[in-house]
Amino acid sequence: MSLVRFYPLSDINSLHRQMNRLFDEITSWDNPTNTVLKPAIELFDNQDSLSLKVLVPGIDKKDLDISVTREAVKISGEYRHHEENKENGYYVSEFNYGKFERTINLPVAIQNEKVSADYKDGILTLNLPKIEEVKNKVFKVSLQENTQPALEANTAQ
Repeated sequence: MSLVRFYPLSDINSLHRQMNRLFDEITSWDNPTNTVLKPAIELFDNQDSLSLKVLVPGIDKKDLDISVTREAVKISGEYRHHEENKENGYYVSEFNYGKFERTINLPVAIQNEKVSADYKDGILTLNLPKIEEVKNKVFKVSLQENTQPALEANTAQ
């Protein structure tokens, strides 16, 4: 019988390698059907409207499709691969090609018929005006000396 040395970290290292291999297969960029591209966003609240910025560099305006409902914004497009002279070949290409789609649920309802868009330097900016009921309206409430609430006193007049 021979003695075998026990390395407690060898099992963890093996698991680590297997997990890395699994994630590499899931996120492989060479198969467009497995690729899920998700552009980064920023959403700002500007009192009367929301401002949505979407990072989509390298895409033509004609390759973007924007749909807006009262509760969400859906942006889809495609990063197209431009065929080039491949006589010399590639050493490395980390560009992602393929279709993408992103739906952003909005925290408040918007006037989808009044949305405006601007596309400059790879950043799509959408101005999403809020509907009137959602805007933070301020009402002045006056206190009266009687025990009835101020609103009931005003409706009785």
